Amino acid sequence: MKTYIIGLFIVTAMLLTGCNSNQKTENEKEDKHEHVDGDGHDHANEKDHDHSEGDGHDHSNDKEHKHSEGDGHDHEAEAKGESHADEILFTKQQAQLVDLKTETVAPGSFYNSIKTSGQIQASQGDEAVIAATSNGIVSFTNPSITDGTAVKAGQPIVTISAKKLLEGDPSVKARIEYETAQKEFQRAESLVKEQIISAKDFEQARLRYETAKTVYQAQAGNMTASGVSVTSPIGGYIKNRLVAQGEYVSVGQPIATVSQNRRLQLRAEVSENNFKILKSISSANFKPAYDNQLYKLSELNGRLLSFGKASTDQSFYIPVTFEFDNVGDIIPGAYTEVYLLSTLQDNVISVPVSAVTEVQGLNFVYLQIGDEEYTKKEVTLGQNNGERVQILAGLQRGAKVVTKGVYQVKLAATSSVMPEGHSH
Repeated sequence: MKTYIIGLFIVTAMLLTGCNSNQKTENEKEDKHEHVDGDGHDHANEKDHDHSEGDGHDHSNDKEHKHSEGDGHDHEAEAKGESHADEILFTKQQAQLVDLKTETVAPGSFYNSIKTSGQIQASQGDEAVIAATSNGIVSFTNPSITDGTAVKAGQPIVTISAKKLLEGDPSVKARIEYETAQKEFQRAESLVKEQIISAKDFEQARLRYETAKTVYQAQAGNMTASGVSVTSPIGGYIKNRLVAQGEYVSVGQPIATVSQNRRLQLRAEVSENNFKILKSISSANFKPAYDNQLYKLSELNGRLLSFGKASTDQSFYIPVTFEFDNVGDIIPGAYTEVYLLSTLQDNVISVPVSAVTEVQGLNFVYLQIGDEEYTKKEVTLGQNNGERVQILAGLQRGAKVVTKGVYQVKLAATSSVMPEGHSH
């Protein structure tokens, strides 16, 4: 009985195994049938077939095809080419209104420079001091006389009077003393002839007379009904008015300074670090604090007078002094920026200072790239001599740099308007 049961189990297992094998075979045939039609067409490669149609057209590059349209406009090539995003539109009419000017970049001569500060001073001999010739109260002949007023040589500036002072009017006292000394001298002349007085007494009388005469004559020519008149010794303009109306002055006290203003001096202060370069300095450019105009000594008949050989105890700077002609609008006493010009270099690329703009610490120039198209270009600057600035990097020979109208082009750069044919 036990043997029968075991045999039955084995037969059952064999039957189940065969059924599973037949079912797997049928499934495989069925799957294969789904991919093979009755006409023998195999769809197993339909995934590849979708991208390769019967006409031989390959759609695997459809992504690229979408960016290459029938009009021949290749956007991929344009992306690789020069971008027009930084192009600035500035019409010819706008350029004419602002008198826009450009300069073609080319290597040339350039003066190295030392930038420092300085002051305009009057040259020696071009100034004179109007001093009081008597004690008394000052009264200006023209109350509106002030700094900058033009005066002529011999023109009365003030009148000094002491009539109401306790000490009395010096001019009146001088006249009285002169007349008294004159009478004593005349009397002494007659007495000495008769040997009534000694020669010594006569000489003393003569000395008192000559002294009183000198004092009186010094004031007699300037005596007026209101007091002693004080005149300007030279023609020019009032540089400094040192006293006020109604102020008391003593003999010799300065009342005002007159400057002819024909020749001026430029005194620059140079750091000790640049002492070795001073020997190579030949000229200078300067820009006063009150004016944006740059003055060049080479155009003002300027010359180097001297430079210090040492610094003082109170300063670590060495003075360098120039002299030049005043063109009429330079103010003595004004402080100024100074560019001391030293050695001359050749084959240097430079542009006018007006061509350079600064944005967040970076320096730029604007280039003209078409009749009405401009672009902004970053540059690296070198030395600046006040007139031109050296370009170390960023510019090539032949570029057209905007030198006048830079600010207007910079404003146009903020516009979103692009030239026709360049808007994508």
